[in-house]
Amino acid sequence: MDEINLIILVCAGLTLASVFTSVVAFRAGAPLLLLFLVIGLIAGRDGPGGIVLTDGPSAFLIASAALAVILFDSGFHTSLKSYRQAAAPAIVLATFGVVLTAGLLAVPAHFLLGFDWPMSLLLATTLSSTDAAALFFLLRVGGITIRDRVRSTLEVESGTNDPIAACLALTLVEIVGGHHGGGWLAIGLDFALQMSGGILLGLAGGIAIVFVVNRVKLEPGLYPVVVMGLAVAVYALTNLLDGSGFLAAYLAGLVAGNARLQSAGNLRRFQDGVTWLAQIGMFVTLGLLARPSQFPAVALPSAVLAVALIFLARPIAVFLCLLPFRFGRRERFFIAWVGLRGAVSILLALVPVLGGIPKGDVIFEISFLVVLASLLVQGWTVRPLARWLGLIVPEKAGLVDRIEVDLPGLADRELVTYQLHADSAVAQGRPLPRWARPLLLRRGGAVQNAPRSLQAGDRVYLLVAPAQVPLLDKLFGKMKDDGATEASLYGDFTIAPDVTLKALRESYDLPPSSGIDDDDLAVGELFRREFRSDLEIGDRLHLGPIDLIVRDMRDGRILSIGLSLEPAAKPLEGWERFKAKLIAFLGL
Repeated sequence: MDEINLIILVCAGLTLASVFTSVVAFRAGAPLLLLFLVIGLIAGRDGPGGIVLTDGPSAFLIASAALAVILFDSGFHTSLKSYRQAAAPAIVLATFGVVLTAGLLAVPAHFLLGFDWPMSLLLATTLSSTDAAALFFLLRVGGITIRDRVRSTLEVESGTNDPIAACLALTLVEIVGGHHGGGWLAIGLDFALQMSGGILLGLAGGIAIVFVVNRVKLEPGLYPVVVMGLAVAVYALTNLLDGSGFLAAYLAGLVAGNARLQSAGNLRRFQDGVTWLAQIGMFVTLGLLARPSQFPAVALPSAVLAVALIFLARPIAVFLCLLPFRFGRRERFFIAWVGLRGAVSILLALVPVLGGIPKGDVIFEISFLVVLASLLVQGWTVRPLARWLGLIVPEKAGLVDRIEVDLPGLADRELVTYQLHADSAVAQGRPLPRWARPLLLRRGGAVQNAPRSLQAGDRVYLLVAPAQVPLLDKLFGKMKDDGATEASLYGDFTIAPDVTLKALRESYDLPPSSGIDDDDLAVGELFRREFRSDLEIGDRLHLGPIDLIVRDMRDGRILSIGLSLEPAAKPLEGWERFKAKLIAFLGL
């Protein structure tokens, strides 16, 4: 019993040590995941801690489950906007880039270590993918604000290249171990089946998660547990069916994270904590498994391979893969440099050891040292390099955050936060419509009731319907084009307040459901009936395919009205109709 309590105490102590030393790491600008690895090394068998961990299968189990959680969370926090911005270059990097990097790195591995080509390629493959966890925390938690397209490319690549590298590594282990009886065609077919299985089961798993969260009634505190349980189940089931579990976990997170989920705020907060715990557990466990006393024997080839990877293989692969895309030289150089290696490489290096491959322990030790070098050299220099290349941009003024409101009667509302841009419509003197008035305002560090007049830099909090967010972007964010902003906020063109509803009905085919029976009524009078004496600039009326907006007033009189055209939805047929019903049923 005492031994069990001691183990629990040691695990808790390592976790707390990782958490509290992270404060120092943030201030020093050190890569946080390097700190977790070092804590594992210090606590391990060759360090002062003296904790002996020789159970490779258990370490692989812990690290695999943790990586599944991390990849699910990475997909959950990746917006479809990132895919629209960077899907093509990121996927090319995640596929051809991984193969190119492995092929280029296999050459020095072959001549340095005397491995045959399959073994050299196996070692290179374990180091061929960037680490989603390392990149995620550097860019998001580390607060490095770079251009959207570059950031999106790195995030999507890091989330999708781990499954490719894992499939390649597992296939090569079978080849080196003599367990793969087929030729190259069989190998290619096996790889394709793993990828397609991961894609299909990942998408199905994401849809299932959305369905369960939105349709099954549970205690609020159980939803995060169900989501995480389903995510890990998708990973394990896909592996059992010979698919790529890592790809399935990532895609399940991508589908769930871009759907409308009830209790979404609670889900994200819970996942943040679980993902941190998974990071700490994975890196510390792999650090405990390593044997620093064996590092000197492979230090020189590891250093040469690290130099070849960082300065040759990764940059060549990135520059070749990004040739068809419009990236500048500085952007390509930065993407090449931020190819951090992390726990995935160490985890994949465990596969040859568990598979009984001769010299598998050498592959593990070399991979561990290369990861340390990558985190030290690249992780510590990402921010200075981004600043030197001129890629760091100021934090966006505009939409900062949006949270679904999980309260009775407010299910169709969101709490959104904006930072007022100096070049926004409101800061330039545009009147603030009543529907866009903030609940609260933060100015100079103090929270106060929002006044009528706002200043650039104010952080405002509003409770709005999701459909209003694009208009709020135009009000509080930077104006890209005066005409476009004007049209979005106040209509595509102007009509007089004495235009009758009959004229509008004839011109724009207003449906009978627009709710007004008196065709001779002027639109100005219609606003008076609706808002009475409380009429203001920016007030809107929705009439079927058009919006009417009060554009200009003087002494309480409407001088002009803006008319905003909204295309009527066409009837859906065939697949589109089925898809719309499915989306509505699942609550996506």
